[in-house]
Amino acid sequence: VAAMQTLSPVYLVAAALTALFFTSAEGIMIWYLLGSLEGKTPLFSCIKYSFVGFFYSGITPSATGGQPMQLYYMQKEGHKVSDSSVVLMTVAVVYKLVLALMGVAILLFYRTQLMGYLGNYIYLYYLGLFLNTALVVILLFVMISPRCFKSLVLGGEAVLKKLHILKKSGKRKEKLIEMADQYHEAVVFLIGHKNKIAFVLILTFIQRCSVFFMTWLIYKGMGLTGESVLSIMILQASVYIAVDMLPLPGAQGITEIMYKASFGQVFKGALLPASMCLTRGLNFYFLLIVSAVTAMYCHFSVR
Repeated sequence: VAAMQTLSPVYLVAAALTALFFTSAEGIMIWYLLGSLEGKTPLFSCIKYSFVGFFYSGITPSATGGQPMQLYYMQKEGHKVSDSSVVLMTVAVVYKLVLALMGVAILLFYRTQLMGYLGNYIYLYYLGLFLNTALVVILLFVMISPRCFKSLVLGGEAVLKKLHILKKSGKRKEKLIEMADQYHEAVVFLIGHKNKIAFVLILTFIQRCSVFFMTWLIYKGMGLTGESVLSIMILQASVYIAVDMLPLPGAQGITEIMYKASFGQVFKGALLPASMCLTRGLNFYFLLIVSAVTAMYCHFSVR
């Protein structure tokens, strides 16, 4: 507690605002892409969807619950399922792609230093990088292959019918096929507007860097010197890459272990657990609380 109290309030506020920007940036991307497909869309609603996604991603293994719940609330508020699916898929692909590219760049230019910091935990970094890259390839294939997407949709309906969750319905199948066709049309539209994809790529890169930069704010706020902002950001990026795809709700436990391994030489003594509590508290628990309140608001507003 004494070590945490050494943090400058100015840097603490800056770090909290950076954490809020990290989540809100996804909402800006949803707003931008959804507006391109459906016309004018309220920015506040799209930022609301991003916080809902953060909450459900944080409480489900491998962050699998975020997008389905985003899609649910977007559909409840009048957005077409096909357009919403394309937007969320695009954001997800770019989000994972940027992280994978960062991971490859770190291996190319920072491998020796990274091995020195991570030690025996370097294998988790390799695993995380592999899983992120594999997911990007799979999502891209699903996006650009209308046949694959249609098979997934109809296959999902067949499974739900076998489990007696859904009843047999010819009309539903027709609607699903129509939705799959609309989905493909939206994908073709986005592919034909590469400037929109470029905007999302640039904003995603800034978004990713913001959460890494937050750790440097904690470092400076504690009055520490000696490490460059780039080194701190690379180390925090390595933590994210290692734990991002692991099947643990909110990557609980392993994130703290990786943080300790990565920053053990940066934060000395009691400053290490203090910085971990502050960093993890802001980039996960603080956002989880804000997102939980937002999710409750969405739940009661669409009932």
